[in-house]
Amino acid sequence: MPTRERPNVVKFYVSDEEKEFIKNKMAVAKTKNFSAYLRKMAMDGFILNVDYSMFRELNSSLQRIGNNINQILKRLNSTGRIYEADVENIKEKQEEIWRLQRFILSKLP
Repeated sequence: MPTRERPNVVKFYVSDEEKEFIKNKMAVAKTKNFSAYLRKMAMDGFILNVDYSMFRELNSSLQRIGNNINQILKRLNSTGRIYEADVENIKEKQEEIWRLQRFILSKLP
């Protein structure tokens, strides 16, 4: 018979209300494994659930901005000229980067 990774049993009792409260906290933490949740809470006291979706959006926006700037620089290298509209476009893209950064920073705890 294989040995368990965690051979020790820890057992405690809760009321129906307490159990429901724990389940609600598990849902907020997006955790479905009751044992893993209780073990993590007992050892660390908290579970940090980070939503990285705004960072994915930021990365996507930065990639598009970088592509636009690269197109402008490619045209500059081929013609040897930079146009006022290109400079303005770069300034707009730079402002968009700052705006995205400020937005993300405002959402952090």
